[in-house]
Amino acid sequence: MWENNILITEMMKYYTGDPKRIQHFIKVYQFAKMIGELEKLPEEVQYILETAAIVHDIGIKPAEEKYGSCGGKLQEQEGPAAAEEMLQRLGYRPEVIDRVCYLVGHHHTYDHIDGSDYRILVEADFLVNLYEDGVSEEAVKNAYDKIFRTEARRRMCRLMFFV
Repeated sequence: MWENNILITEMMKYYTGDPKRIQHFIKVYQFAKMIGELEKLPEEVQYILETAAIVHDIGIKPAEEKYGSCGGKLQEQEGPAAAEEMLQRLGYRPEVIDRVCYLVGHHHTYDHIDGSDYRILVEADFLVNLYEDGVSEEAVKNAYDKIFRTEARRRMCRLMFFV
């Protein structure tokens, strides 16, 4: 999906000079892509998942500018408008933009997850955040028990953290 390479480049421009944010979304994108492919998602759902994974944290920048903070709820609040603007400018279809903006606006909300794209985005973000945030073994086990739903994704978590 060549569009993703263009979107990745746009997100790199968006976060120019912030390699941590760039590295983060690329890692989330790669985990989401891999999990979706392993789960054999329908092509359109995979496309939406990958697009959402690239822009999932786009709300950080406007949240920091407006509030001096970028907590999860602020990212969810500010992200959809920024994602919509970028995706429209790049020519994404309205139905893709709608679902991606929904996912961006909910990716830190872990109850009422509706759809495999949403579930996989949350799990991919968790895999990366658990490592990047250097959380305790207890926090990893808690996420393992409460977040990761399929055996394949639980196995990824075990391989990364429970050596």
